[in-house]
Amino acid sequence: MSARTSAPVSARVVRWIILGAVALLMLVPLYTMVINAFKPQAEIIANPLGLDPATFTFDYLWAAITSSKFNVIAAYGVTLFFVALVNVCCIALAAPVAYVIARGRSKWHMGLLLLFVSGLFIPGQVTLIPVVFVLRLLGLINTIPGFILFETAATLPVTIFLFAAYLRTVPRDIDEAAALDGAGRIRAFWSCIFPVMRPIVATVVVLNSIGVWNDFVSPQIILGPSSGIYTVTTGVYAAVGQFATDYTVVFPTLLLAVLPAMIFFVVMQRHIIGGLVTGATKG
Repeated sequence: MSARTSAPVSARVVRWIILGAVALLMLVPLYTMVINAFKPQAEIIANPLGLDPATFTFDYLWAAITSSKFNVIAAYGVTLFFVALVNVCCIALAAPVAYVIARGRSKWHMGLLLLFVSGLFIPGQVTLIPVVFVLRLLGLINTIPGFILFETAATLPVTIFLFAAYLRTVPRDIDEAAALDGAGRIRAFWSCIFPVMRPIVATVVVLNSIGVWNDFVSPQIILGPSSGIYTVTTGVYAAVGQFATDYTVVFPTLLLAVLPAMIFFVVMQRHIIGGLVTGATKG
């Protein structure tokens, strides 16, 4: 084997070692949460990274499922309802905007795209307080419509960015063929262009769903405890409490909160990669 051939192999080995070490480091918090959901309090404190089969039990997880402080089934239902509404509203708004931007050739279209993309650089926590004042002025604070509007607005920048990048790879011949058949721009988009966007739509749905599912600050402030509406994250906060030290409640409840998102991501991760890769190589 020549030196030229061995060099790339060595570089690949070193790269995989570094990536493996980083992945293991990032998995430590997840591993800690999972194994401590099945351990008694004394063992969690004494040996948080170890697992003794003799003390392994599902009792704490079952207690979290049946807890009166955290109705996990209701929280799942409410959060899934929000996830579905945000995805529908976001895609319905972002897709036509991205289509106009992608098909436009003037500097104004690029400026419009940059305007939306600039929202990616503004932390949501910075805009939350002004949003609360606006929603209160409109009478939408502590309401579901107010929360849906905020979450939809928060997901629009990345959605428009991904949609516009993907639509630029879709041939304009489809638009021309639809126009020859007598379809207007709106009908041409929804009937001919939007079905082609299925890979990137799946990617956006996965990213937005995980973002809405894991969001804590927005529902805690916009919905508020007075509304009586709890998502998974705010339900966990209400069940665990601000100063809780009972880890046999904390870890099982946290596991119940993140488990659906973890399963959803594992099952749908190929759509994330597939949608982004297709958008980068198609055309």
